[in-house]
Amino acid sequence: MNHINIAIELTRNKEVFRNMLHGVDDAQLRWKPAPGKWCMLEVICHLYDEETKDFRVRMDHVLNNTILPLEPLDPVGWVTSGNYMQQDADMVLQNFLVERGRSTEYLNALVAPAWHNQYNHPEYGPMTAGMFLINWLAHDYHHIRQVNELKYLYFKEISGMPLDYAGNW
Repeated sequence: MNHINIAIELTRNKEVFRNMLHGVDDAQLRWKPAPGKWCMLEVICHLYDEETKDFRVRMDHVLNNTILPLEPLDPVGWVTSGNYMQQDADMVLQNFLVERGRSTEYLNALVAPAWHNQYNHPEYGPMTAGMFLINWLAHDYHHIRQVNELKYLYFKEISGMPLDYAGNW
């Protein structure tokens, strides 16, 4: 899969996230299936932070510089430091969608990128720029699955009815 194909998939996922998360009521956005689990509002904020601090930035860094260290990231800590639960979901979602557009424009503008450039990640070992790209798309799929599960579990709880007839979850 080349970077143009991944940019196409990231653009498709932008619309998936828009359709899954826009207009969801506040109670559902803030509902958590269990203590310590994320709600949809936290997922939206996380997606925005990842789009602006992680994949595009880190991939670009490895494409252009394999020696300087990457800035450390703390996605779990961002929940608190970024006051995720106090954020306006619609605004954060809109900001994420804008940044995703910038990301795909960036990817589409790349000419002969050095996908094999690698950085020795302290936790994951050698990671090429291509690995950051592939993991960016995989990260989307992870959170699409997470939002679907949150929607299902919330619906199951508020419906108060068995959902077995719908099929095995």
